[in-house]
Amino acid sequence: MTYANDMDDPLYFSGQFLLATPGMADPRFARSIIAICSHDEHGALGINIGEISTDISFNGILEQFDIEAEALEDRDVFVGGPVEVHRGFILHSLDFNLSDTLQVGDRWGLSSSLDILGAIAKDRGPKKWIAALGYSGWGAGQLEQELTQNGWSVTQGEPEWLYETEAKDKWEMAWKAQGIDPGMLSGQFGSA
Repeated sequence: MTYANDMDDPLYFSGQFLLATPGMADPRFARSIIAICSHDEHGALGINIGEISTDISFNGILEQFDIEAEALEDRDVFVGGPVEVHRGFILHSLDFNLSDTLQVGDRWGLSSSLDILGAIAKDRGPKKWIAALGYSGWGAGQLEQELTQNGWSVTQGEPEWLYETEAKDKWEMAWKAQGIDPGMLSGQFGSA
């Protein structure tokens, strides 16, 4: 267990980002940047914002649900993770809230209802948003264990990373935003 201080208070990472290191052993998460939306003693849930789906776009999702978009420019959909890959999620700014919205601190919201799709299609949704299919999940203590195996780095990051569209590679952008050239990182780490 990772602790926040000497008082034995556990440290949780909701509202932060996991960056896959070059030492990531699981190829499904190579070059991932995961927005952690929920993390507590029961486990963690995050959305990968580092990989774009080649199978569907946002307007394609709207068509599947017979939701008509009013002049909505099509957008990419992220591969949120390997769990429930047909379940959709919207990560969004906090200017929009539904009864099912999980507010991730003061950083962003996570919604998964059809209502948010309809609101976005009618230009009544959040100002900033991205869509993802699937999520990344960890059971109780699993993420903490993985953090000891040098596959992930945790960073506070910026909520704007969610909405970044100029970077060709969000993973590389996130490392460089911390002043680290990911090309200089080794896939091998030691331990003391």
